[in-house]
Amino acid sequence: MFLVEDAVPEPAYSSGVLLAIAAGAVALLLLLIIRFKVHAFVALVLVSFLTALATKIAPADVVTTMTDGFGSTLASVALLVGLGAMIGRLLEVTGGAQVLADTLIARFGEDRAPFALGVASLLFGFPIFFDAGLVVMLPIIFSVARRFGGSVLRYAFPAAGAFAVMHAFVPPHPGPVAAADLVGADMGLLLIIGLIIGLPTWYLASYLYGLWAGSRYMVDVPDLLAGPPSTPEAKAGRLPSFGLVLTVLLMPMVLIFVDTGLNTLATSGVVDGEATWVLALRIIGKTPIALLITTLFAMVVLGWRNRTRSEVETVLNDALGPVCAIILITGAGGMFGGVLRASGIGQALAGTLESTGLPVVVAAFVVSAALRVAQGSATVALTTAAGLMAPTIEATSGLSSIDLVLVVIAIAGGATVLSHVNDSGFWLVGRFLGMDEKTTLKTWTVMETLIGVIGFAFAFVASLVL
Repeated sequence: MFLVEDAVPEPAYSSGVLLAIAAGAVALLLLLIIRFKVHAFVALVLVSFLTALATKIAPADVVTTMTDGFGSTLASVALLVGLGAMIGRLLEVTGGAQVLADTLIARFGEDRAPFALGVASLLFGFPIFFDAGLVVMLPIIFSVARRFGGSVLRYAFPAAGAFAVMHAFVPPHPGPVAAADLVGADMGLLLIIGLIIGLPTWYLASYLYGLWAGSRYMVDVPDLLAGPPSTPEAKAGRLPSFGLVLTVLLMPMVLIFVDTGLNTLATSGVVDGEATWVLALRIIGKTPIALLITTLFAMVVLGWRNRTRSEVETVLNDALGPVCAIILITGAGGMFGGVLRASGIGQALAGTLESTGLPVVVAAFVVSAALRVAQGSATVALTTAAGLMAPTIEATSGLSSIDLVLVVIAIAGGATVLSHVNDSGFWLVGRFLGMDEKTTLKTWTVMETLIGVIGFAFAFVASLVL
């Protein structure tokens, strides 16, 4: 099953020594982040440099190897994350999230309010990050919980789980984007399969579990965030329409699906892949261009609708600040992956997997889960695990484009499990919902683990079938 190619340059050490260096590099990375509280970006750059020296990459090539890995990752990550953050910010400040939730709750009815909040969060979670999306939605969640009664978990967990699923499995979020770039997975295909796996994962692990947790653990609605955030649009009574919000959210997905669909049709011979109209449609369906078009559209129909162009520029500028650290961390993860590829560790790890018979998709989940439990950050776990697995995948033949996407989803699943006290999301959810540590472990940690394990299970089964 695992055939190793001979294209990688001859490594300086035996497989055993290279694997020991890789293990030492990961241990040092965790020590720096956990024990000495070194910022993940600085720690990744330092460990990449030391790994390059330890594996005897030629001194003249060390810096080039590091910067090539960093730059190639940023080439895709920075564009997607930056544009996605801008779209999310425009929806946030113009009251789009409130419109989305209110409309869906009105249409689904009181009995299905948790489901409506989850669907709203799935849609809103496409362009916006987990923590930002949750903070925006929490006042709406609390308002609904006060209106209909019962444990706040019944309403909060379907929404929080939706943000967690989208953040882990679907571009343009930084973790899956960086992982896809590092292992060479197609971004459009990842979007499609990520949604196909992510939606049932959310339903089982977040929505159904949220209903069960809400019936088992009575958590009162906290006395904070008294109502939906007030915006100039809300005060003026000029909130965007539900149709407009939905158009902005679905536009990039539709454009990306056009590219992926035309590629499939061209491969099967249904259309001429070299035809001008096919090439033109495929260009606008490339993920960065699709997000650029959506950003420009949102600027006009959401931003310029009620604000001056200078104010909209400020909104977009403010969207970039919070994502800079994440972009740099993912780039540094790409740097680490580039060093691992150049060192020959990929060959060593692929050989080890071949001898154990452990499928790549399973190994990816295990490595990512171990990193997640050890240091807490899902983004760091995703990028580091992808960096570790990338040379193995590169040195392993027989992996299809779908296999590569499933490996990314397995990594994302591992990076989601067992959220505990070293994860900022654990404290964010626990404190906002007014839960103590014990209750948060019994509820939030369980839900995150279900999301990761069920998502991985779907990916593993798909890897056996497809």
